[in-house]
Amino acid sequence: MATPLTCRIPVQRLLLRNQPRSCGINPGLMTAATDHHFARPGNRCWPVLPAADFTPRLLHPAEQQELLDHGCGITNVVPRATARADELSAEEYREGGRLLAEKLARLRPRWLAVAGVTAYRVAFDDKHARVGPQERTLGATRLRALPNPCGLNAHWAATTMAEEHGRLRAAAFGEP
Repeated sequence: MATPLTCRIPVQRLLLRNQPRSCGINPGLMTAATDHHFARPGNRCWPVLPAADFTPRLLHPAEQQELLDHGCGITNVVPRATARADELSAEEYREGGRLLAEKLARLRPRWLAVAGVTAYRVAFDDKHARVGPQERTLGATRLRALPNPCGLNAHWAATTMAEEHGRLRAAAFGEP
């Protein structure tokens, strides 16, 4: 049996700052191959960030460490790489949510934004969650569900995704 691909990006390096964290569902195959989050061409994560004023310019996946300079970081709910998120089991999501909660308790970022409301629902056992801020917290960390930037999530346009990310930015940085 083949060993499942996992992303080797150290979570601790990306979660040290006391600022918002974006949390993808799991690494895609391109991310696992390159060790760069949201690495597949056409993924809308990177264009959405400057549109939401998280970054001053469009970053390339290989520049992901520059997010730290802008008060952001990235991690995943599930470390196993797949071609599609629907290849993950509910147990992987729940275990990923449990492990993520432990990391958040240790590293204590102010915000965690999960990119994918379905992943959020399963990982944190909240079947009624919607995109936006959540009432639940994990310790001192406030939670928000964001639309998944994957191209398969076509019912969210990049402009409306940027608006939702902008609301996170405003809440995280105390903007009106």
